[in-house]
Amino acid sequence: MGLSRERILIPSILILVMWVCQITSITLSKAYISQKHDLWMAQYGRVYKTKAEKEMRLEIFKKNFEFIESFNSFRNRSYKLAINQFADRTKEEFKAYNHGLKNSNDLKLPASTSFKYESVSEVPSRLDWRKEGAVTEVKLQSVCGCCWAFTAIAAVEGITQLTTGKLLSLSEQQLVDCNRIGNGGCLGGYFENAFEYIAKNGINTENDYPYHAVDETCNTTKATARVAPITGYEKVPANNETALLM
Repeated sequence: MGLSRERILIPSILILVMWVCQITSITLSKAYISQKHDLWMAQYGRVYKTKAEKEMRLEIFKKNFEFIESFNSFRNRSYKLAINQFADRTKEEFKAYNHGLKNSNDLKLPASTSFKYESVSEVPSRLDWRKEGAVTEVKLQSVCGCCWAFTAIAAVEGITQLTTGKLLSLSEQQLVDCNRIGNGGCLGGYFENAFEYIAKNGINTENDYPYHAVDETCNTTKATARVAPITGYEKVPANNETALLM
């Protein structure tokens, strides 16, 4: 009778131990993912507004992390995946912010400008504006679909340096927040509208109005600084190399 109890008790203990180990493993896994997420947030400067948002993003991060680990576990892959700045975003969010502008009735181009040809006789065979000091360091657009703002700012940074001799890093975030006529912030827009905004309002520096890669309320105080004003813009005709030399 005693032997029978031992036979029943030992398997029961083994099952209990296995169950405890399984629970511990799951807990460690969650703690490990959470730690990875915290390190990732520090690396990419990600900040969440609420605890609920952080928990939601952590769950997305966990799914993406597990997918990467699973993908990389197969040895016959010709490449490996890794965590990057988009790790807390869903596929749908990534597509919305990185697959180009979708036409919308709220996003409208301004009337086209006429290009003025000027007489240019001597031009170099090649020109690197980086060597001329007219290009700032590469910037990270991240998960905000505002390539239109980065395009406009890069052009204004260049012309400002050529005009004043000073290379200033200007504010994309000001355009994202404040240039809402014809543009949609992180959901897309047109650089032509950005040029018109800058011509009318000027633009602040990156330091004074830093980039956060999200739609925010326009800071009207900071937006009044006309650090790099322009008078207007002209659209160069397509496929016209001569026009580019003007």
